[in-house]
Amino acid sequence: MGPAHENDEVLDRERPNADGLSLTVIILTQNEAHHLRRAIASVAAIAARIIVVDSGSSDGTRELAAQLGAEVHTRDWINYAAQFEWALDNCAIDTDWVMRLDADEWIGADLGEAISRRLPEAPNDLAGFSLDRRHVFMGKWIRHGGRYPLRLLRIWRTGVGHIEQRWMDEHIELTGGRIEHLPGQFIDENLGDLTFFITKHAGYAVREAADVLIAKYNLAGPSQASLASTRQAASKRSAKLGFYNRLPLGVGPLLYFIYRYFIQLGFLDGREGLIYHVLQGFWYRFQVDAAKFELERAMRGAENAEERLDRLEQQSGLAIRGFLEERVMDG
Repeated sequence: MGPAHENDEVLDRERPNADGLSLTVIILTQNEAHHLRRAIASVAAIAARIIVVDSGSSDGTRELAAQLGAEVHTRDWINYAAQFEWALDNCAIDTDWVMRLDADEWIGADLGEAISRRLPEAPNDLAGFSLDRRHVFMGKWIRHGGRYPLRLLRIWRTGVGHIEQRWMDEHIELTGGRIEHLPGQFIDENLGDLTFFITKHAGYAVREAADVLIAKYNLAGPSQASLASTRQAASKRSAKLGFYNRLPLGVGPLLYFIYRYFIQLGFLDGREGLIYHVLQGFWYRFQVDAAKFELERAMRGAENAEERLDRLEQQSGLAIRGFLEERVMDG
């Protein structure tokens, strides 16, 4: 990994709140002009620095970010985990705290007030804060089906937080200290249409399937030690690895949808909820199963890990070797 100035352009900017909290907010972007103003506006009053790391946007995202007072860096895209870890390592973060915010997320005034109040008085053993994310789909808050609250670690002390190096479902983990929860509105509301949602999740499916097979065939070498994250995230990951990923093709998605829609009362989310839970709770999970089947079939007959990795990369279209090499360099 090179120094910060390599493959990196910083546009002229002023800090949105240089005299405010000692907090840096990191946002990754690629053609997010339709979301970015909302995201930055929601944290401008609490962030001393807002860092945008862009991956070749063509819709004016970089220029808009600079106009809104963010520091703008550019870097070629591999995946979310690699991009975010690069930001942590190369953007000279000098604040006490760091916050992860996706471009299509925003926080409410109540959460902003809670952050402003709690961060300055946090004791030394408090290393991170979790937030409850609300997912809004087709204009409706999806409250049921296990989708709320989604408790995520999103604020942590500088230097103690890292992002899992995975292709999908990556979480922030801490090297030490305890996690406290902060109440308040934390919203995930993508403004894309249904076609965008479906296309995005089709790509997610290939990435998640690749993660499963990389772990199954130990293609990444020794696994990372488990670090501190939220209990909810750790529990879900354990269930996936220990049970779900071992089910026959198609069985897991069907059982998961039934559990989510009926046992966890997803049907109470109305027509929008029906569309969401079918697409995200069944169709997406089946897409992962199908992608895993296709990728593993392409790997059949491979005589060693190197050949499996070659076939997996070719079939998936993912830059898996480059990502793994970057992980080694970071380690």
